[in-house]
Amino acid sequence: MWIDYNYLNSLRSGTIENPLRILMSACLTGLQCGYDGTANGEYPSALKILKYPTVKVTKFCPEEFSFGTPRAMCDIYGGTGFDVLKGTAKILAEDGTDWSDGMIKASEKMLALAIENKIEIAVMMDISAACGSQVIYAGNRFDENKKYQIGAGVCAAQLIKHGFKVISQRDYKSLEILYTKIDASHTKNVAAIDHHEIGWYKEYFSK
Repeated sequence: MWIDYNYLNSLRSGTIENPLRILMSACLTGLQCGYDGTANGEYPSALKILKYPTVKVTKFCPEEFSFGTPRAMCDIYGGTGFDVLKGTAKILAEDGTDWSDGMIKASEKMLALAIENKIEIAVMMDISAACGSQVIYAGNRFDENKKYQIGAGVCAAQLIKHGFKVISQRDYKSLEILYTKIDASHTKNVAAIDHHEIGWYKEYFSK
């Protein structure tokens, strides 16, 4: 769990003249860059960000950058995104092809964009082997007994490693804080919770 609430609360308020700079997984913005050529569904919590003139959003899909769209599905084997960056875990496509190098190159491109655009926060697609920040699959997601693990995908890990703050589209409490930074009239939903606080997460990872 990489959420830094102190950082979120200390974010400056975006203005039209000086918008808050946000990096987003491109699929969360509605771009059809998912593995199957869709946007991986619609996530109102993320799309809401795009409605404000007080943000500057940089959109990027690391998997499309390296592997194109449509493409095979891929997952992390032997660890998390941090381990892939260290060379002790691998990214494998459905057919077993090693995509580790391509994913690392994509993470380096995402980091370059974050630096170039002076990103202040990243909102990324959770569970993705590239962009996951809270939960990712541990190996093949199509396995009958598929497993999850706490951890970051390769690109989220690359950002976190270099000091950038990352939240997911399922971190509703964090997003509520973010909304207050880009909309002075927003009334924060104090009942909202982040992904690591939901019942499924607590039950699954307590086993």
